[in-house]
Order: sequence, then structure tokens, then C-alpha cells
Amino acid sequence: MSRRVIRFFVAGRVQGVGFRNFLVREASALGVDGWARNRSDGSVEAVAAGPEHVVAAFLEAARRGPSAARVDRLWEAPAGAAELAGVTGFGMAPTL
Repeated sequence: MSRRVIRFFVAGRVQGVGFRNFLVREASALGVDGWARNRSDGSVEAVAAGPEHVVAAFLEAARRGPSAARVDRLWEAPAGAAELAGVTGFGMAPTL
């Protein structure tokens, strides 16, 4: 099974609604490694890694978000395995 590493950004009402906690719960349930952080522009950024089908399920969860959130846009950006070197599990990173 191939391992996929992605970086994605989510915009909309995604800060102050438990979005990062939602991502941590979903990632933990699915077995995804990585991190999520708030960005100063009001978006949330995440880097995630796992088997292709698991990462796809995680992205679908991120498109939904928690009930208080409103996802207006989700887009991916290049990411490499080196970005998650030594990372196991899924946690929160400091705001950028």
C-alpha cells in the first residue's frame, strides 16, 4: 500500500469552531499522521499522511468539518514525506 502525504488548506468559518480538534479526532480514528494549525489569514492548514484510501477519507471529513464550521473552500498544495519526519499521530501546531 502506498503512503500519501498531503498539505491542504481550508477556508470559511473554520477558526473558533473546533475545526482543529475535529481534525485531530478524525485523524486519530483513521490512523492518519500529521498536524493542523490555524493561520493568521483565518484559514486552517494541515499536513497529513497515510494510506491513499485513508487520506482520501480524511479529506472528505475535512470538507464537512464539525457542525459549527462552514467550509467554503479546500485546496491542496505540494507536500513531501520529509515534512512529517519523526511525526507519529496527529496533533496541533502553533498558529502561523
